[in-house]
Amino acid sequence: MKMSNKNKSIIRDWVESIVVAFVLAMIIRTFVIQAFKIPTGSMRPTLLEGDLILVNKFIYGAKIPIPFTDFRLPALRQPKRGDALVFIYPEDPKKCFIKRIAGLPHETVEIKNGALYINDSPLTDSIFGKIFYYNYGDFQSPDKKITVPENNFFVLGDNSASSKDSRYWGFVPKKNLLGKAMLIYWPPQRIRIIK
Repeated sequence: MKMSNKNKSIIRDWVESIVVAFVLAMIIRTFVIQAFKIPTGSMRPTLLEGDLILVNKFIYGAKIPIPFTDFRLPALRQPKRGDALVFIYPEDPKKCFIKRIAGLPHETVEIKNGALYINDSPLTDSIFGKIFYYNYGDFQSPDKKITVPENNFFVLGDNSASSKDSRYWGFVPKKNLLGKAMLIYWPPQRIRIIK
């Protein structure tokens, strides 16, 4: 039994639509926005285990997936202190982490009496001033100041008692940044913009 020209046309239209939708989805996921699931409580209370978030990948300049290169699109803005960002974990490139930028390049970072100090001044803003920070890990033992290298960031989890972050494994290179966490979109009762 032969397929009619009308049926062939319908099938071709469907296949073309699926291919175009797939290509657009890959472009959006690669350069614009990507969904991630929060696996641990290291960012509590901001992000809870199981939250699904959307990450803006073009804000810091999306990486173009060209083999053997680190080419990026131009950034809309530079990462700022307080940004919740998703990055490639420096000790295992197969993993992505989410933490908050605490220290910027060339700044000194110190945790003293539960407070975070940047360049010898305590951070008292609404994000960092409410958290008690612990002096855990090799990079933030008591009375230790460290300087953030060029093109690197010192990142901390909002749940200081339960976060493996820069205090343990050091700095996040700028080239490892994937994007800024923008929105919790699931579960419905937790939909909100991420501060």
